[in-house]
Amino acid sequence: MNLYAATSNPGKLAEFATSASTSGIDVLALPNLAQIPEPIEDADTFLGNATLKAIAYSLHAPNDLVFADDSGLEVPALNNAPGVRSARFADDMAFEPNSPLTKDQRNNRCLLHLLAQLPNPSRTARFVCSLALARNGKILLTAEGETPGELLTAPRGNDGFGYDPLFLVPHLGLTLAELSREQKWQISHRGNAFRNLLAQLKTHRF
Repeated sequence: MNLYAATSNPGKLAEFATSASTSGIDVLALPNLAQIPEPIEDADTFLGNATLKAIAYSLHAPNDLVFADDSGLEVPALNNAPGVRSARFADDMAFEPNSPLTKDQRNNRCLLHLLAQLPNPSRTARFVCSLALARNGKILLTAEGETPGELLTAPRGNDGFGYDPLFLVPHLGLTLAELSREQKWQISHRGNAFRNLLAQLKTHRF
């Protein structure tokens, strides 16, 4: 079985493909993704955004199984921000707009800046991922997963992407950016959601 991922993020593709390789499922990048107009992600939940993306992209791959994800970081001390705006957090906050740093670096700095404004904030956080699987514009399955953790005061680690360098997995004493791809996939929100989706696929015929 082939599943087409509606993402051009190489890190996500590698993680999905690694997990599916033992399930007899091939995860492939959706062909011509760069030429397909991006749907507007205006839902207020991760599942809402994953659903609208899966529907939109599946219409460009007739009869194929297409899945999309939406994921991000929730920080209770910041009223669960960045949330669905995780990838655009620094831009939304107009934080260091002219900085030469990458988007990920600006997002991390923005997060630390906001936490520093709070008196003794809890640094509890969680990564959340929602997946939606569609065919010909119809949602067939959805799945969700999360990973609890804590935020450091400075980034650690050179692997991963997004907020991974700030996100400490307490029982390991390591950030997501310090884990190997295999270690990260075993505990990540995206891995948990995708394993949920794969388990559902075993009991459905499409």
